[in-house]
Amino acid sequence: MKKSPLQRVRSEYQPKLPKALQGPVKVKIGEATESVADQEEIKKLFPHTYGMPIVQFEASNEPEHVEEPFNVGIILSGGQAPGGHNVVSGIFDGLKRLNKENRLYGFLMGPSGFIKHQYMELTAGYIKEYRNTGGFDIIGSGRTKLETPEQFEEGLKILKELNIKALVIIGGDDSNTNAAVLAEYYQNIGAGVQVIGVPKTIDGDLKNKWIETSFGFDTACKVYSEVIGNIQRDCNSAKKYYHFVKLMGRSASHIALECALETQPNVCLISEEVLAKRMTLDNIVSYLCYVISERAKLGWNFGTVLVPEGLIEFIPSMKDLISELNDVLAAHSNEFEGLDEMDKLRAIHAKLSPTNADLFKSLPKHIALQLSLDRDSHGNVQVSLIETESLLSEMVKKRLEEMRENGQYSGKFNAQHHFFGYEGRCADPTNFDADYTYALGFNAAMLINAGLTGYMSSVRNLTEKSEYWIAGGIPITMMMNMEKRHGHMKPVIQKALVNLNGKPYLKFASMRETLALNTLYQYPGPIQYFGPAEVCDRPSMTLLLEHDKEV
Repeated sequence: MKKSPLQRVRSEYQPKLPKALQGPVKVKIGEATESVADQEEIKKLFPHTYGMPIVQFEASNEPEHVEEPFNVGIILSGGQAPGGHNVVSGIFDGLKRLNKENRLYGFLMGPSGFIKHQYMELTAGYIKEYRNTGGFDIIGSGRTKLETPEQFEEGLKILKELNIKALVIIGGDDSNTNAAVLAEYYQNIGAGVQVIGVPKTIDGDLKNKWIETSFGFDTACKVYSEVIGNIQRDCNSAKKYYHFVKLMGRSASHIALECALETQPNVCLISEEVLAKRMTLDNIVSYLCYVISERAKLGWNFGTVLVPEGLIEFIPSMKDLISELNDVLAAHSNEFEGLDEMDKLRAIHAKLSPTNADLFKSLPKHIALQLSLDRDSHGNVQVSLIETESLLSEMVKKRLEEMRENGQYSGKFNAQHHFFGYEGRCADPTNFDADYTYALGFNAAMLINAGLTGYMSSVRNLTEKSEYWIAGGIPITMMMNMEKRHGHMKPVIQKALVNLNGKPYLKFASMRETLALNTLYQYPGPIQYFGPAEVCDRPSMTLLLEHDKEV
């Protein structure tokens, strides 16, 4: 199949490595670690992999030591993120530099391929077709959870058959939690298999001091920001629509915040702020109506509103409703089966507490139905299927009509709705993500060669030139705490929410009133691969602000 001109050019791009990884490396051992919370509980659950030290790689004058060839397996786990193919490329190149006889195997369609022994060897010729491209189609991904001894033992059979020394799991917080559990299990039984994690999620909620950003966040936000900018240009041209844009980010608002910094919309809702201020749905609608009515006084009946995907679960009253709905739907699923839409809503309404019943009844019918859908594999409401942007615009429209009748509003309100999600997950990576993911993969190969297990590949100092990036690894257990899942307390990697005292949020908050009552849209344009470094190689504004850099 003929490639596009961009595909042909990008296939020749050579990602940059930190100086420490450009030649032989030596391992610098840091201090022992502890989990971010619940130390005693985590330590009991991970006796073989808890408290391990942070490690850092430094350039060495000694030749790299590899006793004999070894094989490595990889799993792409969870949702896609730009740069995954470069992680694979980096691992492959790192292994081949250590020893040309080293081999790399990919398990097909995520963890299920590992359990079902579905795999392929990844060769130089095959990998060449995927370098610097988006997506996970090189071997496919999946959401099967690795959490039972039976799965671990089934996977161990194929690892032994292929003589695989180490398994690299490329995924988000849940996938890396599974990696930590797997590493502990194999250490406990003396399986002789190492497990390394790589931090992936466009949501940006897998980060800390040592993992400055998860890969894919930079690219996804720039893709979304381009389209938001295009919408704002159209919005400012037609001057007759309010565009409500829902953005991915169920558990945190990092994407919405980054896109707001990039594009300067009139309103960006931050879920964490809504929760901290205990805002109700009515409070949010009132704020939106305030902005819209004030802009109408200036003759501006148009604007843009960014809405995080998970907003509805951060509104305390809605969170209470959803929690009770989860219980009601689980306990009475047989009763609701086969009912038509209205009968189902009435039956659910009858089983809710008075406060939640009133809130449920006040919602538009299609939103109430979406909240009543089957739960996901975690037992949670499927927030991506809830049209929060539509809910807000409908409630705003109703409130504005009431304000018009009271003489408080005389403008025109017409809404357009958008949801940007999958558009950003498989984009060709930015130069930043192409370099970062390649370094993460190459670094993972070095962690394996150092004999480590239960570690996450860490590349930091990311606001500096790539040659000055710091490579190494952190124990996955140091990122963990205990959380309730399916009614039981389980060890999981703690999600990083938007810090309301952090510089990215404070920067946006300082501009909020000005952006609301003016039209100061920014137009970032498409991802740039060629041109000045300040255009092509710039990291996310979130990362720059967190490290006191100019934006």
